[in-house]
Amino acid sequence: MSKLHKQIDKIKPNFEKGGKLYFLHSLFDAFETFLFVPDKVTKKGSHIRDYVDMKRTMTTVIFALVPAILFGIYNIGYQHFASTGEIKSFWEIFWYGFLKFLPLVIVSYASGIFIEALFAQIKKEEINEGFFVSGILIPLIVPVDIPLWMLSLATMFAVLFGKEVFGGTGMNIFNPALLARAFLFFAYPSWMSGTKVWTAGLVNGKGIVDGYSGATILGQLAAEGGEKTVHLANGAGHSYAIADMFFGFIPGSIGETSTLAILLGAILLLWTGVGSWRIMVSVFAGGYLTALLLNVLAVNPLMAFPAHLQLIVGGFAFGAVFMATDPVTAAQTNTGKYIYGFLIGVMAILIRVVNPAYPEGVMLAILLMNTFAPLIDHYIIQAHINKRLKRAKLATK
Repeated sequence: MSKLHKQIDKIKPNFEKGGKLYFLHSLFDAFETFLFVPDKVTKKGSHIRDYVDMKRTMTTVIFALVPAILFGIYNIGYQHFASTGEIKSFWEIFWYGFLKFLPLVIVSYASGIFIEALFAQIKKEEINEGFFVSGILIPLIVPVDIPLWMLSLATMFAVLFGKEVFGGTGMNIFNPALLARAFLFFAYPSWMSGTKVWTAGLVNGKGIVDGYSGATILGQLAAEGGEKTVHLANGAGHSYAIADMFFGFIPGSIGETSTLAILLGAILLLWTGVGSWRIMVSVFAGGYLTALLLNVLAVNPLMAFPAHLQLIVGGFAFGAVFMATDPVTAAQTNTGKYIYGFLIGVMAILIRVVNPAYPEGVMLAILLMNTFAPLIDHYIIQAHINKRLKRAKLATK
């Protein structure tokens, strides 16, 4: 590593002001800070010294995503070979999933960094580090067979209109990863729903067992909206057990199926203080109480679906842990975080149940509350100000 550092230092003058490659300064700086901790220090004035910076915070999120990534890769292969009826070893299943997942990651990072670098060059600034996490989140929340050109287009749209137009990292209103998914859903809905997009290989149908369906659990429930009960089963007709739903052996977006893997990531986020427990707890509370209330009405399968199962299928858990807790787009005040999270949980379940045409409501719920987060904080702060003013008036009397 020291040899690499020396080589970087050797070529660095070419990318500094006056160097022949200065026009690529932003790209070089991004590459250097990706490999090594920046050597910049404050020269004067008082400042806070802390080992926690944006790079370390985002690295923590990446580590927290590792369980969901690894299981998601395995589940890609598992769902594929289940659809073909083939029996494969663990490593054959994992390798198949890895080869399907890797191109999505490469395209996501390449597309997002291209836009980031372009704007950094135009503004003559450093490349923002914010896409470091978004670049891996986007592949985790899309179907495995999404065409790569669609993923690239959605990623560039998310970075351009979700971040750069607002001023870059730290200034964006909406979560960029969710904006990419929203773009795909509304621009190419057939690739984000249905029975053939969640299992690798189902689109072209090669080698698929006759009658096999890759529909998600929520998709099955929504499709039978007029029935009182629905038999939830995988493509081969075998009933789903609660364990299948919790561990993640079900069709769905790559990183969203395993609640166990997501909870392992949540533990790391909470232990390091990177994720907000107030938001996580309130999202689950809002979703559970809303689902429990709808269970009383139970006029269709989505309403009758048990409240505790609503929390472990679809993208609910992933959204609560990794999306709702985004420190930039979420509420900032402690009281505001409770309100923000609770309303996300409520809206997510309502969208699922009230609109069967769109059985996954977490994305829209979080994007909607991203819009209202500043307003929530404003009223919380204003309420504190008014209380203090009242106390001050009473003290002067």
